[in-house]
Amino acid sequence: MINPRTEHLIDLALEEDAGLGDLTSRAIFPLRHTSRAVIRAGQNLVICGLTVSAQVFLRVDPALKVRIMAQDGSLIKKGRAVLRVEGPTQSLLTAERTALNFLQRLSGIATQARQFAEAAGPTGIRIVDTRKTTPGFRALEKYAVRCGGCHNHRASLGEHVLIKDNHIAAAGSLSRAVVLARGVAPHTAKVEVEAKTMAEVREACRIGAEVILLDNMTPAQIRTAVTVIAGRALIEVSGGVRLETLADFAVPGVDVISIGALTHSAPAVDLSLSVLSVVKR
Repeated sequence: MINPRTEHLIDLALEEDAGLGDLTSRAIFPLRHTSRAVIRAGQNLVICGLTVSAQVFLRVDPALKVRIMAQDGSLIKKGRAVLRVEGPTQSLLTAERTALNFLQRLSGIATQARQFAEAAGPTGIRIVDTRKTTPGFRALEKYAVRCGGCHNHRASLGEHVLIKDNHIAAAGSLSRAVVLARGVAPHTAKVEVEAKTMAEVREACRIGAEVILLDNMTPAQIRTAVTVIAGRALIEVSGGVRLETLADFAVPGVDVISIGALTHSAPAVDLSLSVLSVVKR
């Protein structure tokens, strides 16, 4: 996940936190003072973002030596070390918070995604994210979703056609929106239509939508829609699905459930850095 966009995000984060330097560390430690530290899990979690965290330390000071001790996507038990860093104490402590911010956020998403993936496993339904991501962090957050065992929906507006309620309202009708989209979209692009009512489900079937998104429907309405669609389109369910209600929405015949909370509501996990010792030179 280290690419120019990620490096830019790291630079922005470091500028925000340490653009004026680290006054405290600079005041206490001379440049030649060195330490060894470790990042440990304070809870059971799915780790994600280790290469990003390591890159933060190296961005602050290439003299820091970083050892990654786990693999993204791994289940980590409470107390386990996931990363070691050694080198100039000033640099190590300057990078600490930013490195942890990336790691805690991405691991939080991966941990929550694992919970959804395990809950959905017996149903065979694919759990996917949405575009409800932190601005600029979409690629990293969608990577975290994959590390947790779930899947990605479109990463940008240009990937496929998804006709939503406001498109329908502005076009005048669902059918007209589909016709207009098909007139311009490449032949490889699937046309997905959001349906809020049974009337819209039937209209989407008549116009030949390849994917029908059942938006904010109850489980009972979803069962009815599955019967109406009768295999003529892939079925996506979205809106109001939580971990504790996932089983209710996992109606036979549904192919995909999209959940914005995979990214926008994932809590940060407990990871912390502790200095172990001073390195004697």
